[in-house]
Amino acid sequence: MQLKIMPKKKHFSAGRVPLILFLCQMISALDVPLDSKLLGDLVQPPTITQQSPKDYIIDPRENIVIQCEAKGKPPPSFSWTRNGTHFDIDKDPLVTMKPGSGTLVINIMSEGKAETYEGVYQCTARNERGAAISNNIVVRPSRSPLWTKERLEPITLRNGQSLVLPCRPPIGLPPAIIFWMDNSFQRLPQSERVSQGLNGDLYFSNVLPEDTREDYICYARFNHTQTIQQKQPISLKVISAKPSKERPPTFLTPEGNESLKEELRGNVLSLECIAEGLPTPIIYWIKEDGTLPVNRTFYQNFKKTLQITQVSEADSGNYQCIAKNTLGAVHHTISVTVKAAPYWISAPQNLVLSPGENGTLICRANGNPKPRIGWLTNGVPVEIAPDDPSRKIDGDTIIFSNVQERSSAVYQCNASNEYGYLLANAFVNVLAEPPRILTSANILYQVIANRPALLDCAFFGSPLPTIEWFKGTKGSALHEDIYVLHDNGTLEIPVAQKDSTGTYTCVARNKLGMAKNEVHLEIKDPTRIIKQPEYAVVQRGSKVSFECKVKHDNTLIPTIMWLKDNGELPNDERFSVDKDHLVVTDVSDDDGGMYTCAANTTLDSVSASAVLRVVAPTPTPAPVYDVPNPPFDLELTNQLDKSVQLTWTPGDDNNSPITKFIIEYEDAMHEAGIWHHQAEVSGTQTTAQLTLSPYVNYSFRVMAENSIGRSVPSEASEQYLTKAAEPDQNPMTVEGLGTEPDNLVITWKPLNGFESNGPGLQYKVSWRQKDGDDEWTSVVVANVSKYIVSGTPTFVPYLIKVQALNDVGFAPEPAAVMGHSGEDLPMVAPGNVRVNVVNSTLAEVHWDPVPLKSVRGHLQGYRIYYWKAQSSSKRNRRHIEKKILTFQGNKTHGMLPGLQPYSHYVLNVRVVNGKGEGPASTDRGFHTPEGVPSAPSSLKIVNPTLDSLTLEWDPPSHPNGVLTEYTLRYQPINSTHELGPLVDLKIPANKTRWTLNHLNFSTRYKFYFYAQTSVGSGSQITEEAITTVDEGAGKAMASRQVDIATQGWFIGLMCAVALLILILLIVCFIRRNKGGKYPVKEKEDAHADPEIQPMKEDDGTFGEYSDAEDHKPLKKGSRTPSDRTVKKEDSDDSLVDYGEGVNGQFNEDGSFIGQYSGKKEKEPAEGNESSEAPSPVNAMNSFV
Repeated sequence: MQLKIMPKKKHFSAGRVPLILFLCQMISALDVPLDSKLLGDLVQPPTITQQSPKDYIIDPRENIVIQCEAKGKPPPSFSWTRNGTHFDIDKDPLVTMKPGSGTLVINIMSEGKAETYEGVYQCTARNERGAAISNNIVVRPSRSPLWTKERLEPITLRNGQSLVLPCRPPIGLPPAIIFWMDNSFQRLPQSERVSQGLNGDLYFSNVLPEDTREDYICYARFNHTQTIQQKQPISLKVISAKPSKERPPTFLTPEGNESLKEELRGNVLSLECIAEGLPTPIIYWIKEDGTLPVNRTFYQNFKKTLQITQVSEADSGNYQCIAKNTLGAVHHTISVTVKAAPYWISAPQNLVLSPGENGTLICRANGNPKPRIGWLTNGVPVEIAPDDPSRKIDGDTIIFSNVQERSSAVYQCNASNEYGYLLANAFVNVLAEPPRILTSANILYQVIANRPALLDCAFFGSPLPTIEWFKGTKGSALHEDIYVLHDNGTLEIPVAQKDSTGTYTCVARNKLGMAKNEVHLEIKDPTRIIKQPEYAVVQRGSKVSFECKVKHDNTLIPTIMWLKDNGELPNDERFSVDKDHLVVTDVSDDDGGMYTCAANTTLDSVSASAVLRVVAPTPTPAPVYDVPNPPFDLELTNQLDKSVQLTWTPGDDNNSPITKFIIEYEDAMHEAGIWHHQAEVSGTQTTAQLTLSPYVNYSFRVMAENSIGRSVPSEASEQYLTKAAEPDQNPMTVEGLGTEPDNLVITWKPLNGFESNGPGLQYKVSWRQKDGDDEWTSVVVANVSKYIVSGTPTFVPYLIKVQALNDVGFAPEPAAVMGHSGEDLPMVAPGNVRVNVVNSTLAEVHWDPVPLKSVRGHLQGYRIYYWKAQSSSKRNRRHIEKKILTFQGNKTHGMLPGLQPYSHYVLNVRVVNGKGEGPASTDRGFHTPEGVPSAPSSLKIVNPTLDSLTLEWDPPSHPNGVLTEYTLRYQPINSTHELGPLVDLKIPANKTRWTLNHLNFSTRYKFYFYAQTSVGSGSQITEEAITTVDEGAGKAMASRQVDIATQGWFIGLMCAVALLILILLIVCFIRRNKGGKYPVKEKEDAHADPEIQPMKEDDGTFGEYSDAEDHKPLKKGSRTPSDRTVKKEDSDDSLVDYGEGVNGQFNEDGSFIGQYSGKKEKEPAEGNESSEAPSPVNAMNSFV
């Protein structure tokens, strides 16, 4: 068991300490607290706490300080080795060791040389429990050597030539930082054309006359010694005569087509490519078979340097830099291998065990190559160290069992490979200690009510003690149903209440003893602000007061602080604070802002804020402009049955004339508390004659309005109840619709109380069959909105009337409306179902209509269910989801679009009314013919050689029939992106790979590939690839092409060809304009199928459909299939194109409602007959 050691911590009020601090108190057994009062007799092996770096470069002008600090109990003693042997510091008067430390100080400033003390140093810290060792510290003095003397000849170049100015700085320690400047110590400007490489050389992609100067100077700065060394100036003269010929890029660095780069894990990977050429090349970077890491990739030196930070093994691979200008491109591949010095997976951790316990030390590291793990004990290889029977070594793990005090030691794990090493010290300390509680006794914790309380009990013991908490003197142990007991001994009360107050005891026990400690908890009332400051608007120069009353626990003393805009109040005598108030006198504009009252106690704090707005003072004589005061003294006169006169007195207009009066009424009998608009009159009137309705308990109010706004309403007038009268209107929205096959539901919108005109509102409901001779049947019902007539025949038309009446009499005779009794499901299925397969994706279905009487409801239309039951190629009977198409109205035919070619379908037809579907017709099956296949699923070009390319492909995902063969067409693309002659090749249908031999080397080819069935060719897939480059031949050919393109006869020939083409285009245009227009539309209309006509919105007939090829001319840049025809894709039919009217409709179940409409889609086509050459931009982007 691993021992956990609990440190003593600084103590705070429990309510103020965040929970996470308590949860983080417990540290592992890495460290034993060295508290002289509590743990003065506790021993601990040494631990190295500070040491100099492994590669320690020193300044030879200063004393050498090699650090080694360690802790332990008793304090450790120190010794050193140098170059593997004991270093006796007493024999060297220049070497001293700091007191109480292992740090060496070598005094070389008075005498001696730094080179004398070069070597490998290692520190050992030892006490009675073991010995810890430091890393091997390699001490080397920094060096900043001078440049060797050399004579530099002036350089003369023609305008446009490339140039490399070498730097070759002296080798220093650490390496120098290189930069180029002139004699005036001004940095030389750099750009995409001129830049400094990683090796310090200055590269010119091409020189210009302005590059002429005599002071190109390379400087080397050695930061460690703060010195700068200078190379002899280099003179460059650029002759500005005829510039050099433009040329494609070539790389100045690195050389060749490929190079290798090795980098260590965690470092910055820097890859560099610098090219020359005219015009100046641009550099691009890619990673083959991968992408560059987004957040770790950076470009330096105008993208000539690619840097990847925190490089890892995953960054290994091939990186390609591409240099491009208008004359060509050149590639260089850098193969990157990432190695790794050892790094920790799990470093060994200190162990504190009690006698008889078991434990393990684990040392796991990784690297490339895999590091070797070696163990030492007290600085001695474990193989030659004294034997310990409790220790067993198993590779990267040391297993301890039944340890005793003599098993205490410091173990070192060394993980190393050819790129470095890791060294870690971990001690095993065997202790037998009874429990000790490190928290001070009788601490008082004060916590605000309803907040967490955290009571500390830091402890130590070996073996690890168990912790229990008790409340009061005779209380039982506290359990985790109410409390939270943390591993570090802390007791948490999640929500402390007043009854949580009391004394709590922490008890720590192990087999060697017991310790306990008491703490006290008090729960306090929270601080609250019971009177908050309020928003205030005051005039400049006046006084404002903010109030802030605070209620708090009687035992806590709050501190009240006022803040302005979250800062201190201005130091101004105009601001005064008493017990509960902040007063500001002679307020100015700067005093505006947010004022905050903050109340703080030792346990909590609260705050409240208010905003002060300062406005300009109102001019004394200025008139007050406001909305009018409300009218008053409302009086009703001339009270008649249906009218009354209202009189009022206007209120003050507040310096803005009243423009109108608004009169509202309340019906206290029917809608008490709701006011309605009655009338509006001019602002000069004070009376109004109002029209009234019967049986309403009226009261009125008046509002005045001016240019500022509307006044508040006046007091209500006295009430006036008008006499009752018969209704003057009947219910609206009368409907008759059955919900069951044998009923008729009559509904209407009832009159409201205002419209009833009297008490006892009722309705007389009347009905009779429309086509019969029956008399009207009537019934009087209460003030409801529905009446159900039962026992009616199914789906029969009825005439319906609803008349209002009250205690006074009847409303006028209502008009009759027509309704229907309830529907039932249709009884008969459509007959004589016939299917006409139009093409591989479209079928036309015909059926005989059912008798209208058998529909037994409103005929909604006919619904076709169809599904693919069996594949003609696989012959496996596997049913898929059924599809539904609904055709509105009394249709007898419909189109099924979007069918799968070369498939077997089954369908049936049903009639639909408002109740639902009738029975299905007999299932009718049909087959769709073969269609053209889809494009091959993929096409890849692999294994390019000088004169061959291998193509691999996957068959079409939808063959739509039996594949008969593949057709491959290819043609070369020259350097000006023109297409060469087209080659056709037929390939058996069972092939998925084909190799083309005898191709031209270093040539780009474009491939067109498609599959065929007996119906025809499918969609094609295209790809481009290049045969590999023969470098010598490639350069020669490029040179010849450039020479021909610049010859005068060649340019003249091209101009003549262009002129001839222009003349031919003009002739064709004239001939076309002279010709007549063929009346295609009239011919199509004349020969159209009478069943397939353009859809009309009024009769819902079918839209136009044609399965002929679309003969519209191709758009510019379109592609055609290999047979130079544009074929319609059979699979392009879409349900959206078969909608009712303009837009397709769907039922709630997702089925389509509508007919087939004659939309044609413009089909994309591919081939070499494109009317324009390939885009140079596309060609460049696809160039590899």
